[in-house]
Amino acid sequence: MILATDELKKLLRATPPLMENLPDPERQLTTNGLDLTVAEVERFIGETPGSLDFDNSARRLPETEPLPWKDDSLLLPPGGWLIRYAEKVNLPRNIIALGKPRSSLLRMGATLPSAVWDAGYSGYGQGLLVVHHPAGLLLHRRARVLQLVFHQLSSTTTGYQGVYQGEG
Repeated sequence: MILATDELKKLLRATPPLMENLPDPERQLTTNGLDLTVAEVERFIGETPGSLDFDNSARRLPETEPLPWKDDSLLLPPGGWLIRYAEKVNLPRNIIALGKPRSSLLRMGATLPSAVWDAGYSGYGQGLLVVHHPAGLLLHRRARVLQLVFHQLSSTTTGYQGVYQGEG
């Protein structure tokens, strides 16, 4: 079951709230979810690639460095950029979220693929902004870029216990 506006409003008032650090909850609350905004953009650097395996024993994240904002905006050329979201997400152990790029972002020649946000996860997530438009994308700080859609599970789980718990 996808959670609608009334249920999301209740969860925003819960302890802990479903999301924290929302600059404008009414604007970020959509018919079917909540929008996340950009806090920071990082570029991938270095010569060492990321590494991913079956049991995560060889998992290594590539190096990144934050880009400095210029008048609260960045002109991003085509490529992949690591986004850090400004809002903290606190998922109960019976709710997951799926992230989808805002349609305006797609219409500008960019996308934001997102993984499943597991039940029980808490933290400031990250995403991969991919700019396809040859002229790039002018991105402003706190731009709304990703809509999280929340789904209630059929029962409560043990909750997310991975290395990204509490990130940010």
